[in-house]
Amino acid sequence: MGSMFRSEEVALVQLFLPTSAAYTCVSQLGELGLVEFRDLNASVSAFQRRFVGDVRRCEELEKTFLFLQEEVRRAGQVLSPPEGRLPAPPPRDLLRIQEETDRLAQELRDVRGNQQSLRGQLHQLRLHAAVLGQGHSPPVAATHTDGPLERSPLLQPPGGPHQDLRINFVAGAVERSKAAALERLLWRACRGFLIASFQEMEQQPEDPVTGEPVTWMTFLISYWGEQIGQKIRKITDCFRCAVFPYAEHEEGRLGALQQLQQQSHELQEVLGETERFLSQVLARVQRLLPPWQVQVRKMKAVYLALNQCSVSATHKCLIAEGWCAIRDLPAVQQALQDSSSEAGVSAVVHRIPCREVPPTLIRTNRFTASFQGIVDAYGVGRYQEVNPAPYTIITFPFLFAVMFGDVGHGLLMFLFALAMVLAENRPAVKSAQNEIWQTFFSGRYLLLLMGLFSVYTGFIYNECFSRATTIFPSGWSVAAMAIQSDWSDEFLAQHPMLTLDPNVTGVFLGPYPFGIDPIWSLAVNHLSFLNSFKMKMSVILGVTHMTFGVVLGVFNHVHFGQWHRLLLETLPELVFLLGLFGYLVFLIVYKWLRVSAAGAASAPSILIHFINMFLFSRSPTNRALFRGQEAVQSALVVLALVMVPVLLLGTPLFLRWRHRGRSQRKPAGRQEEDKTRMLDSSDASVAGWGSDEEKAGCSEDGAGAEFVLSEVLMHQAIHTIEFCLGCISNTASYLRLWALSLAHAQLSEVLWAMVMRSGLGLGRKLGVAAVALVPVFAAFAVLTVAILLVMEGLSAFLHALRLHWVEFQNKFYAGTGYKLSPFTFASEEG
Repeated sequence: MGSMFRSEEVALVQLFLPTSAAYTCVSQLGELGLVEFRDLNASVSAFQRRFVGDVRRCEELEKTFLFLQEEVRRAGQVLSPPEGRLPAPPPRDLLRIQEETDRLAQELRDVRGNQQSLRGQLHQLRLHAAVLGQGHSPPVAATHTDGPLERSPLLQPPGGPHQDLRINFVAGAVERSKAAALERLLWRACRGFLIASFQEMEQQPEDPVTGEPVTWMTFLISYWGEQIGQKIRKITDCFRCAVFPYAEHEEGRLGALQQLQQQSHELQEVLGETERFLSQVLARVQRLLPPWQVQVRKMKAVYLALNQCSVSATHKCLIAEGWCAIRDLPAVQQALQDSSSEAGVSAVVHRIPCREVPPTLIRTNRFTASFQGIVDAYGVGRYQEVNPAPYTIITFPFLFAVMFGDVGHGLLMFLFALAMVLAENRPAVKSAQNEIWQTFFSGRYLLLLMGLFSVYTGFIYNECFSRATTIFPSGWSVAAMAIQSDWSDEFLAQHPMLTLDPNVTGVFLGPYPFGIDPIWSLAVNHLSFLNSFKMKMSVILGVTHMTFGVVLGVFNHVHFGQWHRLLLETLPELVFLLGLFGYLVFLIVYKWLRVSAAGAASAPSILIHFINMFLFSRSPTNRALFRGQEAVQSALVVLALVMVPVLLLGTPLFLRWRHRGRSQRKPAGRQEEDKTRMLDSSDASVAGWGSDEEKAGCSEDGAGAEFVLSEVLMHQAIHTIEFCLGCISNTASYLRLWALSLAHAQLSEVLWAMVMRSGLGLGRKLGVAAVALVPVFAAFAVLTVAILLVMEGLSAFLHALRLHWVEFQNKFYAGTGYKLSPFTFASEEG
């Protein structure tokens, strides 16, 4: 956990990998996940790199895997994840995997093709059998058409002029949605010289492609004449009808029907055997595909990493560069030695000097990951910069709880988070795909602390679902006030509101042991009292939080060796902040301690004193809190104003003086000194990775570089204006703690008054109240979760997030770094 307070030391390393063992070495580094490779072939096209052929083969395999995966999904089956950790296969196994994959894919294509063909044939046989067995009777007389032909029969009596003509038939099946259109078109195109009969099939055959049941209609068309027959066949072809031969005699149709049933039975047996073989092939795919997918993804990742390496002049080894944590170097060296032992030449890793800013590495666990995520969302810290995450673990839930303080609401949030924590190792919980659930689950420990702190502040506010609880006896005594004030019946009748005077002996017995006295929930000035208390509490917490942020900047300056910033930046910032707003906190605490109940009526106003402090004036009606207050206030304002030019000009002038001193010295051994500094691999020192002002003006790498004072002054002016104005605006921004705490308490009070109190007053009888409270409590529970827990909780979360990002972290945290992204197989295994 030591690395939580500051990012770990990271070094640039160079790896010499024997060509024969390079694949194994990089594969082992992927299993460890400790090295981030740098691309040494940035100027080389991706299509011209050494291992581009192997990458393409892996990509072709992945395409085949997608086909196999789609076939498994099409069969309604699921691929189970592989068991255990699978190493990247050796390169020679790629050919074996490719051959087996192609063979499986070809078998699937052949079997699928045969299955589709058999299903199509079976479908045609069933349609043909339905046409023959549907009961169409060939008509012997013509139907009537429009016009003068209505009274002329289609078939002439025997011995007529057309006795040599005979009736022809077209029989088939068509989808139900096309039947009406087909019938109309036939009638109009043939001008009624046909007889058509349509009947819906009793059974719905399955579509051979989709497998879904489709409604078909059989038809029988009687006609005479070759031209009409050609028209009918063309129309049926356009509608994609299934047309079958239709015998004129009943005996011929029955014989054809029996033959079709026999063929259908044989096809079903063949189709069953085909589907059983398909199931066997799919079972092999289910068994082999998941490990192959993981292995090929790892193999592709290894080749992509090898493409970032350069080849030595002798072509006997590959040279790689990457970032690695210093404490992980022994593990990397040992892994490389083990991986290259069979090659006869050991791989070598050593540190090399570098002037680039290393990446940031902060190790987290399941508890700290959500808090580190809050910080990284603002910006990844610079290398070796103070990490705000350990302090955020406490301050973020606490500031949230100040705005969300309620024992009942906090307990519900705590129990919800506790349930997720206890069930975090269950596979069903981890594999849930709901995005909202994943968001809550990833921040379960954050929710746990937020709920726990909300319970604590709820006890401080003495609120549980907006109701006060009497844990300890109240510090106020109504009996003593009644005895000493001689309240008569007439007095009580004329005064519905009674006042408890703490100056009367025995009325105020002392402060409540913990939190706010429950008697305040009955007072008419309850809201005024809480407003005063929460507003002053917000100012105290805000100034303390900002001061803590400025103090954390000290550790940055000391670690980076920027000692001048302690005197020229940190000290003026602390004087400015504490001289103005620290003094305001002092006035609040001093008034709480010095002003008693007896002098409360004539107590001075802190707000008026603070305004007069900036105006260098006094108010005759507002007495001083202590002797010499005006002189102290004037001195603090003058001191704060003096700090502004120090903060503005101190650092730029110091950097200019240091730059001139270095330029004038120019020792004769400068070149040797530069070489020594460049070869010192242990000191890629953070001194040169300071603030933007130093990098813009006077870098450590070149004392003779041009110093641009205007750029440094501009950077420092922006910082000075931002800090001085930010002290005022940020202090006011912390008043959101008071505002949201008040809003949450009032919403909770309104919800109780409008729902639960109304339900409790519906009936006095036990049965009526019990029946009425069921829907009332259900509505109260739903509204509490939806409004007070979800909406108010999200609002308080966002405001706490803003207080940390803007008011706290900008005092010391730059957030301009980038994460260390090591080469790892963790994502490939997922």
